[in-house]
Amino acid sequence: MKRAVLAILTLAGIGFAQTADAKPVPRAPLIVISIDGFRADYFDRGVSPTLASIAADGVRAKAMHPSFPSVTQPNHYTLMTGLRPAHHGIVDNGIIDPAIPGLQFGEGTDANKDPRWWTTATPLWLTAAKAGIKTAESGWPNGRVNVQGVDFTYHDGVPRHETPNEQSDVVLGWVDLPAAQRPGLILVHYSPVDELGHVFGPDAPQVNAAIGTVDTAIARIVDGLKTRGLYDTTNIVIVSDHGMTFLGTTPPGYILDNLLDLNTVSVSVDGADAGIWPKPGHEAEVEKILIGTSYPHMRCWKKANIPADLHYSGNPRIPPILCLADLGWSVVTNATLKRYPVVLHGNHGYDPMLPDMQAAFFAHGPAFAHGVTLEPFDNVDVYPLLAKLLNLKARKNDGHLADLQPALKH
Repeated sequence: MKRAVLAILTLAGIGFAQTADAKPVPRAPLIVISIDGFRADYFDRGVSPTLASIAADGVRAKAMHPSFPSVTQPNHYTLMTGLRPAHHGIVDNGIIDPAIPGLQFGEGTDANKDPRWWTTATPLWLTAAKAGIKTAESGWPNGRVNVQGVDFTYHDGVPRHETPNEQSDVVLGWVDLPAAQRPGLILVHYSPVDELGHVFGPDAPQVNAAIGTVDTAIARIVDGLKTRGLYDTTNIVIVSDHGMTFLGTTPPGYILDNLLDLNTVSVSVDGADAGIWPKPGHEAEVEKILIGTSYPHMRCWKKANIPADLHYSGNPRIPPILCLADLGWSVVTNATLKRYPVVLHGNHGYDPMLPDMQAAFFAHGPAFAHGVTLEPFDNVDVYPLLAKLLNLKARKNDGHLADLQPALKH
């Protein structure tokens, strides 16, 4: 579970992103907003009037399929690269890489800032910066990582400590910068919907309240752009990274400590899925327990046998054994359970095609058609769309711009 949002007002800080010879190129501003954990059908609850207005005058999708695993870090990098996690290298919220010994990628750890995790792919903000576009981020997952020697032009102070309204005010502050200093790409990440979904479950009134809070923050950006006469010339793309489901099992699924000797393995991640790395000499023993035994609410595969429809193969960071729980179940260690002061009632990370894991997509601006509802599509398609909006050549990716062509004005 992510940290709770704290009401601390922060100011925009200036970083360094442009190469010395890069020259700004006039483009319509692009604002990309991520609502973490906003399940596609949350839109139908009628508690997000701003999103409803954007959808009515712009574009929305019935759903957007996240990539596997349906968790935050891999999917935000997929949105920015158009690559499946197996191709961009951020294969889960927790990662072990045999080529980076002694370091483990994990949520909220300084290890994530090591540039070696990020060398496989080139995110949109890096391509934009190299093209002379100033970039800015507010709370974007791992937005403070220096990728291939390039940073965002602007950060919003200490990440993920602002309220959503305060984040929106920072965004409008960037919009108010002189034209030569104004970012052409702004990334915003709002976290309360995900955080409260974990604590209370997706059907709780607290989640509806969080949806309303974020919707109000988006309205603050929309109204601010309208006041400045910029709304009709600004492209806005709103996405989520995954959905959320209710955790109703007691005990909470499978506890790895009870299945095997944890001294015989390393565990890169646990939750909806678990990454198991048998230690040398214990491979057969661990495989017999996890793969040679049938579990009614969990499937485990050797790396080579992970189902093809998960698009999860070919990367050395994918664990030798992957276990995936059924929807609403978990596969965790006791150490993970002890980290949380409250019992969690919601989670994600399951098969991306399950309805509860579906993400959302909305868009509005001069590039987009009006009143269009898209059929469900894969989130790898977002990157080539964003590159087109910025008039940038997309890097090689797994997406298809044609899937989103009905969203664009012809």
